[in-house]
Amino acid sequence: MSHTPQSRDEAARDEAQPVNAEGADEVAVEANRRLYYGWQWLLFGILAIAYSLFHLVSLNIYPLETWSFRILHIAGALILGYGLYAGTQFADDDSRRSAAWMRWLSYALLVPALYALVRVIMMQQEMSAGAMRIAPEIEAWHFGYPLILATVAGILLSWSYRQVRDRLSPADLVLMVCALAVAGYLLVMFNSPLRASTGTSFAPMGISYAAIAGSLLILELTRRVAGLALVIISAIFLAYVFAGPYLPGFLGYPGLSVGRFFSQVYTDAGILGPTTAVSSTYIILFIIFAAFLQASKVGDYFINFAFAAAGRARGGPAKVSIFASGLMGMINGTSAGNVVSTGSLTIPLMKKVGYPARSAGAIEAAASTGGQIMPPIMGAGAFIMAEVTGIPYTEIAVAAIIPAILYFLSIYCMVDFEAARKGMRGMRSDEIPKFRRLVKQVYLFAPIIILIAALFMGYSVIRAGTLATASAAVVSWISPNKMGLRAILKALQLAGGMSIQIIAVCACAGLIVGVIALTGVGARFSSLLLGLAGVSQLLALFFAMCISILLGMGMPTTAAYAVAASVVAPGLIEIGIQPLVAHFFVFYFAVVSAITPPVALASYAAAGISGDRAMSTSVASFKIGLAAFIVPFMFFYSPAMLLEGSWMQILRVGVTATLGIVLLSATVQAWFFGPVKAWQRIVMLIGALCMIYGGLMTDVAGLAIGIVLFLLQRGRNDGGTRSVASD
Repeated sequence: MSHTPQSRDEAARDEAQPVNAEGADEVAVEANRRLYYGWQWLLFGILAIAYSLFHLVSLNIYPLETWSFRILHIAGALILGYGLYAGTQFADDDSRRSAAWMRWLSYALLVPALYALVRVIMMQQEMSAGAMRIAPEIEAWHFGYPLILATVAGILLSWSYRQVRDRLSPADLVLMVCALAVAGYLLVMFNSPLRASTGTSFAPMGISYAAIAGSLLILELTRRVAGLALVIISAIFLAYVFAGPYLPGFLGYPGLSVGRFFSQVYTDAGILGPTTAVSSTYIILFIIFAAFLQASKVGDYFINFAFAAAGRARGGPAKVSIFASGLMGMINGTSAGNVVSTGSLTIPLMKKVGYPARSAGAIEAAASTGGQIMPPIMGAGAFIMAEVTGIPYTEIAVAAIIPAILYFLSIYCMVDFEAARKGMRGMRSDEIPKFRRLVKQVYLFAPIIILIAALFMGYSVIRAGTLATASAAVVSWISPNKMGLRAILKALQLAGGMSIQIIAVCACAGLIVGVIALTGVGARFSSLLLGLAGVSQLLALFFAMCISILLGMGMPTTAAYAVAASVVAPGLIEIGIQPLVAHFFVFYFAVVSAITPPVALASYAAAGISGDRAMSTSVASFKIGLAAFIVPFMFFYSPAMLLEGSWMQILRVGVTATLGIVLLSATVQAWFFGPVKAWQRIVMLIGALCMIYGGLMTDVAGLAIGIVLFLLQRGRNDGGTRSVASD
């Protein structure tokens, strides 16, 4: 675009800044989310603030015993979750509300729930007075049975109990009391010598009763906040625990009794294991950090900055989507959430400059999914990777740099080539924010920079995250959106609400991890991969890819990676792949399950905004994000991609892989420096795969193919390209 001096009219239009991101930091209100007023709003606001402060204090000032901290972490999320999320749709008017008998039945269930809670208090007093254990009949008749009755009946009632949006359902009040009773009993028992008896015939049955009720509460909350996919997969794994002894082949195992399984599943072997360890430390801390960034309107600034930087390029809004989604991905850490926050602005603008609805939604979905692999935060999966592998988080973040660059470069080239092929324009200067204004507020990037600097200066992740959170508040004092006490409390309240989904998902994933650990199915899967590797390592990797995507379909990234890391990664390590490479392999495919048909959460969210069909959008986003399905294989064939090796190896692999990604994008879009013929696309694909493979000879062959095609394109299509560009 030519840079001519602006007239006064143009300057006036720039002053108006018609494209200005506002509300990107607002949290989307789900269909089943309650909106309280008056004393109920105040009560749940205080609970959310207290929940966030509990974690900040416990992580930085007054640490608690590990299991106790994790039990309280889950219990707080359950209480908040059942208070804020309804189990069914809200009634449109009073005539569609539930019958009075259902309300009274719900209140009647408070009796067994409160009775179980009171018995927990009495048991705690007995144990404090010197009792070695509680009588089994007391645990069964006065705690276990009332608790399970209230939990099961409360969940069933909540499915059909319809109410107005601003009131708490009595059925959900029952479930909140049950969550308190579960946490109370587990705290009593796990802080006594009986903790060592879990998984044996000497374990109190009360632990199993509490674990059954707690598992049901976690599954139901997960259904409310994350959908049925993860719940169904969890149910299949739970069914395997008891059906496994009757299954043939490698799936069979000796079996576990109800008591033995459930006395262990609510320990660090399952629900209180690695996934909850991460959600109760790193994830909750970065959610609080994200809430502080949102409260200071940094998300709006990120999107406006992206518009100012990339809006004028051809297909401008699509390129803005790439940059904005990468920046926002560092804040919200979920693919679908990223789509909603940035796509509501970028998708309509993409359609305005000529992208079909399908392409607009697909670009946003693919770009938003990339936010999960964008260092330094990389979504919650990176923290779980650090916890599971023992590899320092900073090493994981550094290793992710080249793959993230390749992924976003691929999407950028796909977008650019499509814009060139269709002769699209960029946005006019009067349609985007003024860059010189935005650059004056570049200090808003300071919290992110401080976070990165603190991590690489050797601070722990918790200390670095806390420092970055504090810096977000301080930086806001020199910005137009100053954070006073009210704004800080608002950010803490926001963090409490934002954390519910990810904590429920992590706890539910912990249930699956517990099944895998206690039944040994992961080890049998590893032996299956080992057998496949004897035939072909590529076949074993392809099978691992399919399983990782299948496990991740319809699930949030965190749960998808946690499950795949338990099932697939050990098998990859068993066949000789380095732990970092193996975990990055399954992590990438868990992430891209969000754009993989037929169940593609990010694509479905984008289709809802673009107006196109969900399946068409998911197929298009799969095509645009194709590089993400190839890059993980590069980890195996070229570990230098993850910065494993000498600097010369890393440089060579990085450069050739970049060129290969450009050729791959040109192949998909049938455009390089002009239209690409069918035979050229085939040759181009071969050249791309040669350079992506990473061997010295294949790199040379790929470079030769690329140079020949470049010369052919420049010689044959140079004039046509200029004419399209001038249009």
